[in-house]
Amino acid sequence: MNMATFSRDGNAVEVRHLHELLRIEAWGRDGVRVRAAQGKLPSLPGALDTPPDLDTVVDISIASDRAVLTNGTLTVEVCTPPTDGIAMPLVRFLRTDDGTELLAEEREHFWWPGARVFYGNRSGAGEVHQQFKAYDGERLYGMGQRTHGRLDHKGLSLDLVQRNSEVSIPFVVSNRGYGFLWNNPAVGRVEFASNVTRWTATQARAIDYLFIAGSPAEVLARYADATGHAPKLPRWASGFWQSKLRYRSQEELLEAAREYRRRDLPLSVIVTDYFHWTAMGDYELDPAEYPDPKAMMAELDEMGVKLMVSIWPTVSPLSKNYQELREGGMLVGADQGMDFLVTIRDKGMTTPMPLAYYDPSNPRTREYIWSVVKKNYFDLGVRVWWLDACEPELNPGHSANLVFHAGPGAEVACLYPLENARLFAEGMQRAAVETGRPEDAETVLLCRSAWAGQQRFGAAVWSGDIPATWDSLRRQVRAGLSIAMAGIPWWTTDIGGFHGGDSRDADYRELIVRWFQYGAFCPLFRLHGHREPRMDTGWNSTGGPNEVWSYGEEAYAIIAEVMAMRERLRPYLHEQLDRASAEGLPAMRPLFVDFPDDERAWTVDDQMMFGPDVLVAPVLEAGARSRRVYLPAGASWTHAFTGEVIEGGTDIVQSAPLEQIPVYLRAGANVPVAAADR
Repeated sequence: MNMATFSRDGNAVEVRHLHELLRIEAWGRDGVRVRAAQGKLPSLPGALDTPPDLDTVVDISIASDRAVLTNGTLTVEVCTPPTDGIAMPLVRFLRTDDGTELLAEEREHFWWPGARVFYGNRSGAGEVHQQFKAYDGERLYGMGQRTHGRLDHKGLSLDLVQRNSEVSIPFVVSNRGYGFLWNNPAVGRVEFASNVTRWTATQARAIDYLFIAGSPAEVLARYADATGHAPKLPRWASGFWQSKLRYRSQEELLEAAREYRRRDLPLSVIVTDYFHWTAMGDYELDPAEYPDPKAMMAELDEMGVKLMVSIWPTVSPLSKNYQELREGGMLVGADQGMDFLVTIRDKGMTTPMPLAYYDPSNPRTREYIWSVVKKNYFDLGVRVWWLDACEPELNPGHSANLVFHAGPGAEVACLYPLENARLFAEGMQRAAVETGRPEDAETVLLCRSAWAGQQRFGAAVWSGDIPATWDSLRRQVRAGLSIAMAGIPWWTTDIGGFHGGDSRDADYRELIVRWFQYGAFCPLFRLHGHREPRMDTGWNSTGGPNEVWSYGEEAYAIIAEVMAMRERLRPYLHEQLDRASAEGLPAMRPLFVDFPDDERAWTVDDQMMFGPDVLVAPVLEAGARSRRVYLPAGASWTHAFTGEVIEGGTDIVQSAPLEQIPVYLRAGANVPVAAADR
């Protein structure tokens, strides 16, 4: 007996079964948004604010026992198949041209429950599951930035929660020809198992996801249409960024910038990291350390260098802004205990003390924090923002205890970095109107965390507080490619790693050279780290030297040439980043994006494309002076430094002396990787 009813509502199919409402709606070209809830569909925060434009005619057919929706290359069928258990409607996603199944729902049990599961708690929320079939040979890419060291997520179980170095963006691209966004910012998990694919939210009010059919490049384009396109990266931002754990004064910072100029080395950005303030939450330069910020900004401007300031969302009870934020309900709350969520030894503290977090999901908070930031930084000329610890970093890390303006922590916690980026992007837009200078709206936000759609706010992500080891470098390659496949086109690492690294150590000098060679082909090119001798975290910590000349003459000579190569590559890089803005195609991407018909390209996880014409194979092992490289079929390849031409579809062992990593140009490309005099 069929207990479901099927109907059409505009470009959507609605299915009612017992207490459940299932809605399947055309959402941009070749895509649908699927929502399901008990009763009515709630209005919840997520990445799908408005449907993108449709340039195809949506065809919907309704029968008594089924509905079929066709949107371009995607066909969706929902019907109630026969079963020995309780009959429930199931959804299948098919390729329109030949009916090939891309993905299909699968019940958790033949009797009960179904593929869409709601374990309510009488509050309107509860644990929800969405279950699909698993397919032999399927490969799954994206999911943000992970530290497990894998590019293909098939066979893994992943937490959907924000942590330092673990960026949860629940968007995945399959080699079966589709992309899938779990549009739910709740804490949860996904299982890409051999027997099932299952998405779970520990507390939610609905199931909500986006399904897109197409090749990897097509899926990324449709995903950008649905969640927002990144702006164009400003030209200055592709240059070199200098940072160390902490410059402790205006003079220390300026002297580093001056030395870059004396050595005729390119420098676009220099950073004043944490504890440059009077207190966390004051959002101002400490006059004891920065006595003349206007003169500092004028000198940096004359050198063509921008200052980036570190903005933590933490608010000390000693901050001049704490009382107004607390009384105005602009701090993240707690269901149990006081609203202090982490401990740090900040200015004025003899020991680590509890701190609060501001709540950027509250529009009043966004307005208030930006007003302080504008007065104390923007009006001095600061235009580059480092949004550190924006997961946010909790201690202990129990999101379910939090209270946000947007909702309970368990339901919305993963949104925090997106709302924090919104705060600064919207603030910059308003400030540009006030100053009458459109260039003041150019936003580059260096974020330690992100969620779906954050790219539209000018968010660049870096890979967090990673170790300074060879294993960490290897993991960065997969992490960077994964977040690119999750829709974030601006990404970087701490070159050399964050935790450790001794500039006097020969082994570490080799590592940082290889890391620089890899970093030159990342969208942002940035040096940072807490070098030896390290100190405990606190306002008076500084860390060891971390300028490019700190690593000995041999390393310095190679690094200087890498920096010169990056300068030559910048025009080509901006062509690719402009394309990322327009088409959602990241400049740094896995081989299979450009070579989807080459089965081997889907398995290579330690190489990358840098735009369509440059293939990069980083050296990832200590002492290695060669490495194995796969050159994809469908093109011939020219070694960028020797000029040797090799046909694609070939495995080779390529020489890689310390001063050089394997880089290849697609036939006919004219990209100045090597210096002209070579």
